[in-house]
Amino acid sequence: MGLESNKTLGGIGAILMAIGFLGFFGSAYVGFLVLVGAILVLIALKGFADQYQEGGIFNNALYGFITVIIGAVATAAIFIVLVLQMLATIEIYWTNPIAVQQYFMDNLNAIWSLAAGAIAAWVVFFIFMVASAVLVRKSLNSLSEKSGEKIFGTAGLLWLIGAVLSIILIGFIVVWISWILIAVGFFSIKAASVQPMPVQPAPPPPPQPPQ
Repeated sequence: MGLESNKTLGGIGAILMAIGFLGFFGSAYVGFLVLVGAILVLIALKGFADQYQEGGIFNNALYGFITVIIGAVATAAIFIVLVLQMLATIEIYWTNPIAVQQYFMDNLNAIWSLAAGAIAAWVVFFIFMVASAVLVRKSLNSLSEKSGEKIFGTAGLLWLIGAVLSIILIGFIVVWISWILIAVGFFSIKAASVQPMPVQPAPPPPPQPPQ
């Protein structure tokens, strides 16, 4: 793909990620846009990695996205296991809301156990998210250096700061802002900044034997 195709895919992908993030506060189905957007961004980064002959642009981003996905799956698995273990020890009729309410009012330890499980799961996700942000920042820094668009470096720094601040949730807003900057960066890349693939010179013809 050419420069314009990569710019368009990357810019649209970053915008879809930003819109999908906002969708989590409305319809969960809109969050599917985050996945679609991430795929488009990765395709664009692969294109730029080939054009700039810098594999780290794509590889670090790919590893970063894989890391955060693994973290999300591990977090969900830990939380579900802890909840199921807690529920297995409770002998009440779950179809009776009054009995359920009365149980938790009389057994605050169960609530604290659930809260502790949620915190443990969240810490696991936090660790994976920071590791993912480090990789994504490396990718964006490489793209910034090769393209000359410094906004990618700023976006990578904001992504890392947002990941660190995600422990108090406000960090997700910072990450969302970084996606907007990434979209602007893609649309701002100029053709002159793309280095053409080198053309290997044709080998000289073999010497002719003397007649």
